[in-house]
Amino acid sequence: MFDTMTMTKVAGAVCGALLILLLGKWAAEGLYHAETYSEAAYVIEVADSGVEEEPAEEVNFDELLASADVESGATVFRKCSACHKLDGSNGTGPHLDGSVNRDIASVAEFSYSSALSGLEGDWVPEEMSQFLENPRGYAPGTTMGFAGLNKPQDRADVIAYLQSVSN
Repeated sequence: MFDTMTMTKVAGAVCGALLILLLGKWAAEGLYHAETYSEAAYVIEVADSGVEEEPAEEVNFDELLASADVESGATVFRKCSACHKLDGSNGTGPHLDGSVNRDIASVAEFSYSSALSGLEGDWVPEEMSQFLENPRGYAPGTTMGFAGLNKPQDRADVIAYLQSVSN
């Protein structure tokens, strides 16, 4: 089969290849890991341009809700439907059937996080909109892993959709 010299050469080649791989990995980690460097070597200072930013236009949520599109809300709700159902049964999240104007954290058969359980009040459209904009900002510590809906019109459309399908 193999003689001793051939086996020694094969073993040496494998060990040499592993050594090259490990040394290459060590060198690459030293070169490319940003956390090993304390701060930027050269910071570019940017002077104030003198242009004042206009404040964001205040949106009247009642007007948005009055002009909300239920069909568009159904489309946006698809993002929610991965965790929430509208048939009265719970999924990963509580069912949203009848959620508009319902007490916060009030679905009896669902185990809410302490962040939501500690909130008082009802899911009126304005509160629901604030929650949908930034769930973790509205209720720090919530287990809801959704990033939020940035567009006020999308939030109004989803709330209008939830109102239209509630029993």
